Parts: sequence; structure tokens; C-alpha cells
Amino acid sequence: MLLELFQWLAQDIRAFNVFNYITLRAVLATMTALSISFVFGPAVIRWLTAKKIGQAVRDDGPQTHLVKAGTPTMGGALILLSLGASTLLWADLSNRFVWIVLIVTLGFGAIGWVDDWRKVVYRNPKGLSAKAKYFWQSLIGLVAAIWLAFSIAAPSSEKAFELFWQWLTSGFALEMPARTDLIVPFFKSVSYPLGIVGFIVLTYFVIVGTSNAVNLTDGLDGLAILPTVMVGAALGVFTYVAGHAGFSKYLLMPYVPGAGELTVFCGALAGAGLGFLWFNAYPAEVFMGDVGALALGAALGTVAVVARQEIVLFIMGGVFVAETLSVMIQVGWFKFTKWKTGTGQRILLMAPLHHHFEQSGWKETQVVVRFWIITILLVLFGLSTLKIR
Repeated sequence: MLLELFQWLAQDIRAFNVFNYITLRAVLATMTALSISFVFGPAVIRWLTAKKIGQAVRDDGPQTHLVKAGTPTMGGALILLSLGASTLLWADLSNRFVWIVLIVTLGFGAIGWVDDWRKVVYRNPKGLSAKAKYFWQSLIGLVAAIWLAFSIAAPSSEKAFELFWQWLTSGFALEMPARTDLIVPFFKSVSYPLGIVGFIVLTYFVIVGTSNAVNLTDGLDGLAILPTVMVGAALGVFTYVAGHAGFSKYLLMPYVPGAGELTVFCGALAGAGLGFLWFNAYPAEVFMGDVGALALGAALGTVAVVARQEIVLFIMGGVFVAETLSVMIQVGWFKFTKWKTGTGQRILLMAPLHHHFEQSGWKETQVVVRFWIITILLVLFGLSTLKIR
């Protein structure tokens, strides 16, 4: 929005050409989202409190969490407000990837909003049923995966539609360019052709899986939001490189025309996340709820796909992966032992993983800060794949 204004002004005043630089607009998007969060954060918290949109706490969870009952939740709406407004202000709105990521983010946010609203306003403990939630996540994820498959393969939206039509009319047989291959980090020329169906399936699981992984991690004050900020900021570096013909060639990464504009989105995500952390840090004044966690996870997954860094996302988001695996292992082992012996057994004291460490004697702040430190190390390791090949 502002880019168009500055480009118009640049016709007479050359100084405004500076706003064509993606890096500058990414920094400004970060500052704008952070400022919006600071300005509107207190008002959003007051509104949530007035509506009595308070967090329910598990009776079987850590006893130290009982004092959190009634803390305003659905604060993820503040993140989406800051993220969306900043992106619309500073990004190039003619870029197809910006719209794909925004629509996916807001779509998953809407699913989380409905789920949270039913839980805390209508006092329905089930919220949105698991089947309904998964259906809508799958629908958005599948549409986004198809959209991304042809958008990444083609240099423009018009060409993407042409490729899609060719795929349909050719009996679902169409050769994809090398930039849609699955890239293996740390190796110069190791990649695996996915084909259209393989690309769609992988992208679907990355988007939906990351969304739910972040949601499972969001259980302690500040635990999920700072890793999301760090991973999102790192992905911004990857999108900038992927969208730059010179840098991508030098660093042996696939060149994806238009991907660089997502650096602005990642900057806005970082700013919105840091602004939310101001209110979510221990002791939290507000929780993000599903509306924030599902949306942010889907955003990370979508950006990683555009940058062609699905495996690197898996590395940098190691905390999210560990939290998800802890739940899967705990539930799987409990069901298996119950079927085998008649009595369900648990491997962890409690799942997700952060609750296991709490039950082991760690204080909440210890768990959060240590998980942050682990994420910093993993993000740095992920960034090293830019050069170590």
C-alpha cells in the first residue's frame, strides 16, 4: 500500500526510491507491527477481560497453573492485527506469495478463533470438534498446497494458472522445474524431485503439521511466541536469498521469483510476535490461544515452502517437533500398553514435553528460557546451511 505511494512520489523525488529495497521495508514492517502491538495491546486485553474471555486451566495439570485461570486468552487476535496491518502497509501487494501467506495465516486464525470462542464464551469445553477443526485445516492446507505448487513453478500468476490448466488437461502429468524439488541442506546438489502430487502432499503436511505443532507448544508464558519469532526471522533471511537471483546462485539455493517479498511478511511477524511477548511474558497478562498459535504455525510452514526450506524448518523448529513427538509417543504408548496389558502406561510424567519438565521440578521460567536457548542454537544451525554445503 505505502510502496505504491512512495513509487508514485519517487517519480518527482528520487529519495523515495529507497523504499523499493525489501530490506528497508522489512525493518519498517517489524517496527510498525511492534508499535501497533504496543498501542493496541492494552485495549485488546481490556476488551477480552470485559468479555470475560478467560483461560480455562486443566485440573490434572501442574498445580502452579491454577492461578492462571481467568487470564484473558485469544490474544492471538492482537498478533494477527499487527501482522496483517503491517504487511498490508509495507509489502508489495501485487506479489502473489504475500497474498497466499496472508490468506493461509488468517484462515487458520479463523479456525482458532471459532474454537477459542466456543470454549471461553459459550463455555463449550470441546470447542470446535477435532474432526471439524482438522477438516477446515485440511481444506485450507490442501488449497494452499495446490496454489503454491503452481505459483512456485511459474514466474507469474498468469503462468501459474496456465500450468494448472495444463496439468488438468494432460491427465495430471506435468514436469515440474528443479526449484520445486525437496532440498537437502548441507549438500550442494542433493535434492529429490517430488512431482506435483508429491509437492502438494509434502506442502499440506508442512502447513498443517507446523500449525498444530506450534499450538501444542503454546502451554507456558512466552514459550511458543519467541521461538516463532526467531524461526520466522530466520526464514525471512531464506526468503530474501531465494528471491534474489544473485544470492541464490552464489549460495546454491533455488531461485524463486517473488519470494523475497516475504521478507517483509517475516519482519512483520517478528515485530508482532515481540509486541505480543511484551504482554505474554511471565506472568502473562494474556494468552494467544488457538487463534494465534494455529495461524502462526501455518504462516511458518507456508513461508518455509516458498523458500524451499522444509527440512531447515524442521531443524530450526526443533522445539515444536519435540513437543509434538512427545504427545504422539505418550498417547501411542498409553493406547498400546492398555491394549496389551489392560492398563495404560506413560513414558513421560505429562505431555506435552514442557509439562514433563515442570512435573520433574523445573520452574516454569526455567523451562521457557531453556527452550528459548535451544531454539537459538537450532536457528543458528539452520542458518549455517546457507553457506555450509
